[in-house]
Amino acid sequence: MPAPDDTHHALPAHTAPPVIAGLLLAAGGGRRLGGRPKALLPYRGRPLVENAVRVLREAGCGPVHVVLGAGAPEVRERADLTGCVLVDNPDWTQGMGSSLRVGLTSLAGTGASAALVSLVDQPGIGPAAVARVREAYRSPASLVAASYGGERGHPVLFGADRWADIAATATGDKGARVHLARHAGELMLVECSDVAEAFDIDTPPDLARLL
Repeated sequence: MPAPDDTHHALPAHTAPPVIAGLLLAAGGGRRLGGRPKALLPYRGRPLVENAVRVLREAGCGPVHVVLGAGAPEVRERADLTGCVLVDNPDWTQGMGSSLRVGLTSLAGTGASAALVSLVDQPGIGPAAVARVREAYRSPASLVAASYGGERGHPVLFGADRWADIAATATGDKGARVHLARHAGELMLVECSDVAEAFDIDTPPDLARLL
C-alpha cells in the first residue's frame, strides 16, 4: 500500500481588508458666522461635529481622527467624541492646509492604507456618499473624490503613498489642491449628487440648513 500522504496543503490566503481612516477637519473658527466654532454649531440638538463623526463611522471608516482648532477645549467638553483620536492644530488660523498636514501626520504609524477626508460643515453629505468614495479605494496610491454634477467636491480619499507630498504642499486654504492639480489624470471621480448635497455652512443664512 502506498504510504499515507501527510503533506500539509496550504489554505488559500485571505487578504485583510484595507484600513480606511476617517480624517475630519473640524478646526474652523466660523469667521463669517461671528467667530462661532463650526464644530459646535447646533445640529439636531447636538454639536455639528458629532454628526460628521457619525457619518464617517456609518460609512465604514476607522479609526476616526478629528482635527480641532477654534474653541478646541470647549469642543472637547461639549461634544461626545468617544473613540475618536483628537488632534489639536495650534495653527488653525492659517487655513485648511495646516489642519490637513496635522491630520495626516497623526495617521502615520496607524497602519491605515488611506485617509478619507471630510469637512465638519457639510451636513448634506451623509454615509451613502462617503461609502461610495471609500469603496473606490484600490491601493495606497488611490486618489478619489466625490463629484457633484461632474464637479469635484468632498469627501476626498488619499492613499497613504500620497500623504507625504500632500503634507508638503498643503498651505493656506488650498488644502490638497496643489497635489490634486499635479495628479489630475490619476483622480477618480465618484458621482454623488443623487445621494448628497455638497453645501457648506459659511454664512448666517446657511444656518437655516441646520434646522
